[in-house]
Amino acid sequence: MPVIVVTGTGTEIGKTVVTAAVAALARARGRSVAVVKPAQTGVAPGEAGDVEEVRRLAGEVTGAELARFPEPLAPATAARRAGLVPVRPQQVAEAAQRLATQHDLVLVEGAGGLLVRFDDSGATLADVAGELGAPVLVVAPAGLGTLNMTTLTAEALRTRQLEQLGVVVGSWPADPDLAARCNLADLPQAAGAPLLGAVPQGAGALPPDRFREQAGDWLAPRLGGRWDAAAFTAAAFDVAVR
Repeated sequence: MPVIVVTGTGTEIGKTVVTAAVAALARARGRSVAVVKPAQTGVAPGEAGDVEEVRRLAGEVTGAELARFPEPLAPATAARRAGLVPVRPQQVAEAAQRLATQHDLVLVEGAGGLLVRFDDSGATLADVAGELGAPVLVVAPAGLGTLNMTTLTAEALRTRQLEQLGVVVGSWPADPDLAARCNLADLPQAAGAPLLGAVPQGAGALPPDRFREQAGDWLAPRLGGRWDAAAFTAAAFDVAVR
């Protein structure tokens, strides 16, 4: 998989930290990594964005931010309000393909969910994945409501004949409630794809060296780690029973 598209079922659910974890594990195996952020919103000029955060956590990766809009809105809305040219799917795909000729892995991290609009024509991250023919990794929250959002995202991917690589829980709570624990078993069915990890809440606040050391405990072998979905699910219920 020279290119993976990383999306979420919504905003603020851990996409950037998951992207950084995947990048860190690839780098630990000696692979060169690039990260593409098609549209960064809600960040002022000169302020660190998601690409910089991935670099901070994962280490030396090549970063490409294609567009930046100051207001924390959907990319199409933010571009229109700022009077700036929106990013286009073909532009994103071309950047990722160019980086893929020079790197072993390219991660394309979207803004918000799969169908958040890039421009007023309705172009989305799904169109980028289609242009690239790349698999999509879905990041989802742990708790109540995630099954519906994950099912809708999976249905959108299937409708567009896009491959879903799997699902990662972007922020696994230290004290998960019943819904979160049950969702570990139900998410693969909702997604129609395997559960490939659970990143602990607050992982992004770890010192970078500890983040890199521990990333393998959060992601499954498909993503370069050693995390086991069945064992993690069983342990979550065992702890709750105790």
